[in-house]
Amino acid sequence: MPPALPPLREVVARHGLAASKALGQNFLFDGQLLARIAAIPGDLTDAEVLEIGPGPGGLTRALLAAGARVTAIERDRRCIPALAELEAAHPGKLTVVEGDAMAIDHR
Repeated sequence: MPPALPPLREVVARHGLAASKALGQNFLFDGQLLARIAAIPGDLTDAEVLEIGPGPGGLTRALLAAGARVTAIERDRRCIPALAELEAAHPGKLTVVEGDAMAIDHR
């Protein structure tokens, strides 16, 4: 079982993050809503999920909690430290790739 994580709002504040309109970012903080979104495709146990633009990792947390193995591609380098903390808390379950998803081979 992964260690307990601080609330996402706390992570965002600690890293001084704010959603960028230029990047089309919206940070969702409601854990119940994120869990409902992650449940839409059905059982994610051991499913491979590619997440484009995870931001600070709100949906990423919900996908991991649902049992998915996630590859997250993020071009906003401001979010990478927050995602690295999440990656460390979920060894082997989350891979964070810094870059533009349209320009890299993520296979």
